[in-house]
Formats: sequence, C-alpha cells, structure tokens
Amino acid sequence: QDGQSDILYKFWTAVTQTLSSQFQSATDSSMFLKQAFEGEYPKLLRLYNDLWKRLQQYSQNIQRNFNTSGTTDLFAELQQMEEDTQDIFMQKTQDYDPEKALKDSLQQYEAAYLSKSLSRLFDPINLVFPPGGRNPPSSDELDSIVKTIASELNVAAVDADLSLAVAKNVAKTIQLYGVKSEQLLSTQGDASQVIGPLTEGQRRNVAVVNSLYKLHQSVLKVITNQSSFPAAAEQTVTTALKAVHDLMGSAVQPLLNSVGDSVEAIIITMHQEDFSGSLSSSGKPDVPCSLYMKELQGFIARVMSDYFRHFECFDFVFDNTEAMAQRAIELFIRNASLIRPLGEGGKMRLAADFAQMELAVAPLCRRVSDLGKSYRQLRSFRPLLFQTSEHIASSPALGEVIPFSIILQFLFTRAPPELKSPFQRAEWSIARYSQWLDDHPSEKDRLALIRGALEAYVQSVRTREGKEFAPVYPVMVQLLQKAMSTGQ
Repeated sequence: QDGQSDILYKFWTAVTQTLSSQFQSATDSSMFLKQAFEGEYPKLLRLYNDLWKRLQQYSQNIQRNFNTSGTTDLFAELQQMEEDTQDIFMQKTQDYDPEKALKDSLQQYEAAYLSKSLSRLFDPINLVFPPGGRNPPSSDELDSIVKTIASELNVAAVDADLSLAVAKNVAKTIQLYGVKSEQLLSTQGDASQVIGPLTEGQRRNVAVVNSLYKLHQSVLKVITNQSSFPAAAEQTVTTALKAVHDLMGSAVQPLLNSVGDSVEAIIITMHQEDFSGSLSSSGKPDVPCSLYMKELQGFIARVMSDYFRHFECFDFVFDNTEAMAQRAIELFIRNASLIRPLGEGGKMRLAADFAQMELAVAPLCRRVSDLGKSYRQLRSFRPLLFQTSEHIASSPALGEVIPFSIILQFLFTRAPPELKSPFQRAEWSIARYSQWLDDHPSEKDRLALIRGALEAYVQSVRTREGKEFAPVYPVMVQLLQKAMSTGQ
C-alpha cells in the first residue's frame, strides 16, 4: 500500500534482529551451545546458506506457478508490481543486502571461529621453531603444518566469504613461517665464502631454503586442489607464497654475489696472459685453452658441486645461476674485446677460449643455448676475431646481437698504440673501466666515451703534424656514426 513500500525491509530486519537476540541469549545461558556454535561455525553457516537457497527457490517457484497456471496477465501485473516495489525498496535502502543481514546474526561466532582457526594454524609453527632453535622443521613437522592448512581451508569451503577469511589466516601463517625461517639464516661472512667446503652457516641456509621451498610447493598444491576456491582467496595465499619465494632469493643472494665476484676476478686475469704471439708453425694454438679459462672451468664446476647441488629446488637454483652465466659471458666478451696487443697466435688461442667458455658456463644452466642473447653474442663474436675491420663493420650481428660499443672497443686493438682505448686515455685500470661500463649500461654513454678517445687521437696526430690516420680509424668513425644514428 501507499507509504508501506519498505514492508519487505522492515520484515526482514525484524527477522534477523530476532535471530541475533535469540542466539545471543541462548549462548549467554549455555556454555555448551556457545562452544558448539563457535567451534562448529562452518556447519552453522552451511545451514544458513541452505536456508537462503531455499528462500530463493521459494521465490522462483511462486513466479513459476503463476506462469504455468495460465493467468499470465495476473503474473505480469504482479511481476510489474514486484519490480516497482523492488525499485522503491532498493532506493530506500541501497546499501542493504538481505543475505548479509541474515549472516550478520552469526557475526560473533565467525569472529571467535576465525580467532581459533588462526591459533590452530600458528600452534604447529610455534612448536617447531622453539626459541633458540637452530634448525628448520623436519619433513614430518612440515607435513603436519601443511595438513593443518589444508584442513582449515577444506572446512571453510562451505562459504566463499569464510574461505576468503580463512585464506587471510593462511597467508598470516605463511608469513609467520617466513619470519621464523629468516631468523635462522646465517648472515655472517662464512655464509658467502666460496673458498673451502660448505660451512655450518651455509649448511643451515641450504636447509632453510629447502624447507621454504617445500612449504611453497606443498601449499601451492593445496590451493590447486581446492575445488571452487574463490579467486580473491587464491590471490591472498599466492601473494604470501611470493614473499616466501623472495625470501629464498635473498637467502642465496650473498652466496651468488660471492660466486659472481670470483668469476669476474678470474676472467679479468686474462689480461695477465700474453696474446701478442704470432702463429706457431703448426698453425694451431700451443694449448687447448688459456690458464684463466682452465681456472674458471674448475671454479664453476666446484661451486656447483660443493654448494648448489645441496639445494632441492633445482628450477629456483638454475633461475639464479643462469643469470650468473649470462653475466659471465658478458664479462668474458667485454674483456676479450679489450686485449691489446693481439697477435695471430693470440687470436687462435682466444678463439679456443670462446669455445671453452661454453663448457665453462654449462654447469650453471639447464642448456647453454637457453641463455638467449648472451649465447648468441658468444657465438657471433668468435668469427669476428679473424675478419678484416671492414668485414666486421658490415657484420649483420652488429647492433642486433653484439652492441656497437663492444665492436668499437675491439677495433681499438687493431690500431697503433697512439690510438688509445677509452680506458687508456682516461688512465683507468681495466677493472675500473669494467666498473664504469656496469654503471653506464646505456649505449649512448659508452659511445660518447669512445668518441672522446677517437677525438683525442685526431688531436694527437694533428699536434705531431702527422700526414695520415691509422687504416682502422675511418672504419671506426663510420661505425660510430652508424651507431649514433641507430641510437637516435
């Protein structure tokens, strides 16, 4: 009737308030009921969800009965009336959700249930990480934590909102496991040493990373096996698992840094060897590979067997060591392009080193060819050692596979001593120049430094009133212009 358009709202508010007060008084007077409703809250919620489903079916059945009884006009009239009422009803109370109002009568039990659920999740973790403990949980202990997580999620599956709330608890549980694990990590100097066998601290770090990995994989399996798991709940747990993965990364980072530093230190010793020699009578290099390359191969093989093979998360390890292999190749090509003077015999030996470099980094990766651009650079640079400067300048690999700056750097080695390499002109050591290149990854900066070296050479020729430039100079100028215009 007029003025009574919110009758449904009034009725439903009265019903839900009655439910709330009846539940309240029942549990206030009976401890047994209180414990039953709190402890078995998901069952209670399921009954509520069933009630809501039946109310919806009831509503649809009424409409269907009208439809089949042939009184279509009456049905249309009623439906129109219902739609109007619905609109007026919604206008008055737009933020009113009748299903939520029904479930809100159970609010206090949900809060108590979630609090107990969090305790059930936290307890096994606090148990296996005793104060002053030194080791991560055993496999059995970890299994029991994962079973608890699976059990809490399974019980909550009766309702999407409850699933999300419990998923948030699971995320807190994963965070707690991460925090406790992080406290076990050794960050002392011995955690990153790469000289002797595995130290106590390193052994513990490996165990912690393995334990984090097992938790990560097991929980991932649990949420994959959850049928009709709400997307928001899955997202919540996945985000917490990403933090676990990040923690694994930061746990191995000091060791990776040490290995990376050692690899760089070994590669840079190539400048202590003599590559100026001419070709031997046999036309072959005297040794299969250089001394620094032998050392590099031995070091990488030892590091993989002494340290990295103890990690059970092979994919995770390779994701990290493959990046190290790419960096090693980049440093190798960088240093190889700086060798001066480079004789014909030296070129042969360096070419052998290029082939051996693939064997050196092989233990760091699943397949060397997986290294993408770095691998293509290694393969493309080797033939350039024996080509004329003009050939090199027109190589299709330029810019596409090998940066212009690397090739220009290499062409300096074919010039007379007067045409100084950029680092010689700046009076830097090769190590310092390498650091500068790391700090200036943009081609623009690197080409500018090279241009400065070429301009200084022109100046020196003019000063001594020279009549001509070194044959490689015009090739380098052309190449520099091409590189600069490509960079635009």
